[in-house]
Amino acid sequence: MAENNFHIPGLSEQEVTAARAKYGSNSISPKKSSNLRDALIDLAREPMVVLLLVTAGVYLLSGKNGDALFLTTAIIFVAGISLFQNSRSKKTIGKLKNFTQPKCKVIRNGTAIAINSEDLVVGDSLIIEEGTSVMADGTIVHSNDFSVNESVLTGESLPVFKDPASIDHQIFQGTTIISGLAIATVTAIGDQTRLGQIGRSLENIGTEKTPLELQINNFVKKMVIAGGIVFVIVWLINYLHSLNLLDSLTKALTLAMSILPEEIPVAFTTFMALGAWRLMQMGVVVKQIKTVETLGSASVICTDKTGTLTENRMSLTKLYVSLSGSFYDAGGTLDDPARALIRTAMWASEPIPFDPMEVALHESYQKNFTVDEREDYHMVHEYPLSGKPPMMTHVFENNNGTRIVAAKGAPEALLAVSDLNAEEKEIIKAAIREFSAGGYRVLGVGETLFKGNHFPVNQQEMKFVFSGLVAFYDPPKKNIASVLKAFYRAGIVVKILTGDNALTTQAIAREINFRGADQCIGGDELLMQPESGFRAEVEKTNIFSRMFPDAKLKIINALKSVGEIVAMTGDGVNDGPALKAAHIGIAMGRKGTEIAKEAATLILLEDDLSKMVDAIAMGRRIYANLKKAIQYIISIHIPIILTVFIPLALNWVYPNIFSPVHIIFLELIMGPTCSIVYENEPMEKNTMLRPPRPLSTTFFNWNELATSVIQGLAITAATMLIYKYAVGAGLGEQLTRSMVFSCLLAANIFLTLVNRSFYYSVLVTLRYKNKLLWFVIWFTILLSAVLLYVKPIAHFFEFQSPSLIQLAISAGAGISSVIWFEIIKWVKRS
Repeated sequence: MAENNFHIPGLSEQEVTAARAKYGSNSISPKKSSNLRDALIDLAREPMVVLLLVTAGVYLLSGKNGDALFLTTAIIFVAGISLFQNSRSKKTIGKLKNFTQPKCKVIRNGTAIAINSEDLVVGDSLIIEEGTSVMADGTIVHSNDFSVNESVLTGESLPVFKDPASIDHQIFQGTTIISGLAIATVTAIGDQTRLGQIGRSLENIGTEKTPLELQINNFVKKMVIAGGIVFVIVWLINYLHSLNLLDSLTKALTLAMSILPEEIPVAFTTFMALGAWRLMQMGVVVKQIKTVETLGSASVICTDKTGTLTENRMSLTKLYVSLSGSFYDAGGTLDDPARALIRTAMWASEPIPFDPMEVALHESYQKNFTVDEREDYHMVHEYPLSGKPPMMTHVFENNNGTRIVAAKGAPEALLAVSDLNAEEKEIIKAAIREFSAGGYRVLGVGETLFKGNHFPVNQQEMKFVFSGLVAFYDPPKKNIASVLKAFYRAGIVVKILTGDNALTTQAIAREINFRGADQCIGGDELLMQPESGFRAEVEKTNIFSRMFPDAKLKIINALKSVGEIVAMTGDGVNDGPALKAAHIGIAMGRKGTEIAKEAATLILLEDDLSKMVDAIAMGRRIYANLKKAIQYIISIHIPIILTVFIPLALNWVYPNIFSPVHIIFLELIMGPTCSIVYENEPMEKNTMLRPPRPLSTTFFNWNELATSVIQGLAITAATMLIYKYAVGAGLGEQLTRSMVFSCLLAANIFLTLVNRSFYYSVLVTLRYKNKLLWFVIWFTILLSAVLLYVKPIAHFFEFQSPSLIQLAISAGAGISSVIWFEIIKWVKRS
């Protein structure tokens, strides 16, 4: 809205500044908390941190001050990594919240402008219209057929009609506009609004965890319990052998550390938060982080036609005048009957149009009439868009008492209230079919006479003269055929749910190579089906015409009931229930109403459906990379656990081959690998050629889990062979430890490379771009060399520098224990 049409000046810039200084910003003050304090409390609850603290204390009591100092440094390092990851995730989520902040319209300096809702001040002239949410409390000063849903405050779902003369002429933050338009002077913002005062009770309501989160947490809890049990057993065995309480406690703590997979929750949080941030950079705003997890599972996309498959650039193209039965090109030379039809259609539109078709009608009126009557008339009554099929009626009157009563809507709706006989209706239906078959959006137009001010409750009670048809053309988006092709290749079914008629929708569908364009069913016909027939119809049909909110919602629920993961696009007030019900609600960022954006979980900033292809690809990539990360964690934890446990349990010659300082070093290497390196992995080229993953699927199937376990056991076999080789060669404990450690590190590096894909060869994945991977690998190699060959550090870690041959044997065994999986991948590809 570029100009103010209400003769309301609004606040000046100086008045806005003064009001903001006095009343603050329009936001609910968050519950006071210290992010650092909360993070430190969470950190203190981490099992690994607790184990490190206990072990450092034991070393201190034993007089091993160097080991105690190292572990204390390790605690600070682990804490730093955790705080960094936590901070990065919170910053990402904070940026997402700022990005999804709703807009609102105000009149300032005599002009209507859009601002962030947070920038509203007391005294602002707030413009609210159908499809928006109220962003502050206020008093209505101007309204037009204005009704509001206040159920968020009152629990009453029926709309309440209000105007400046009503006893209750207040609006409240959080309520939603059902119809019409109003201007209100803002009286309260932020905490001072009625919703703000209630809002405190919502702060302690927790969010529900997703199935994947629950599976991961359950797995980690089981490992913690297993670690606790093994810790007690090993402590008891050691104590019975040595009768040394502190020494046996240290050995038991070493094993407990090796069991805990504390990297998994960190990896999950990091992947989801960074995934949401990456999506935002692509133009897809994720309102709920958990949606990232669901994206890769989408199996059905239900989309609107207008503005999603088409450009939403409605141009008035064709006319049909009922009285003469004549067809016209709207852009050509028009006679009086054709111009009269345009005039009636314009009066049936909103006086301040925002719908593209109404904008086109106002523009056509302006083009075809030299004398503009709009300034002379004012609206005295309005019937908003309603009915099945829908229509709307406006009543205007000038100062002389001359009245115009004009209606427009679905042609079937106007035919039902017209004074035509059956034969005349058939002629008009033929004209409708002709327009619709050409892909035009068709509206019926009618007018009537009505004297007096006792208007009927429903517009359908009046009898109209059927004036004719106006047809608009909205061309398909240029990229939409390729977008549909990408969905189909990914195994995703696309369904069109539109308020338009069947012939128009099918014509556009054929133009864009839409699958199932020849079969269509209307909303009323669909709802007449019995429950079993309804579900079957929804599954087999891909085009649904003349849809209304109840039918859309029922379709979404029917698809969900048969196990589909449903994404739904929408932009209007009526799309709200279906957007809320879908697994993935997708609102349009440009033409979407605030109600649609509020109900959705994703917002496409540019109203471009191709971004959903990118979003689904990103969802699949994130899920695949998270699986790789956790499979890596499982695979590398097994040899660490068994390398510590087997020599101890079997009482081999060097039972304590690793101590806590070695375990914590390995943990510090593995953490960045799983949560940074794998998160940064590019999408594999066959990702969007696979069918969607069912949401009910457990994170790992038995084959995947077995692969990780076998990989871990193979690495364990290599470390044990090196152990036996070193002992058999008469090498001392420190040199044996160095060789086992080198074997484990080599296996870890090559496991990172091999597990970048469970399908493609490592020769292919080496060409993947991931700078972080090589940084972590070279850093690990350099740090390992320092540990083994810089004498003071090697002495602290109780290492003895191996010869190049010994190092080659150890590294070769580690590489061999992992590289065999390339043969499995080759067989799979073959």
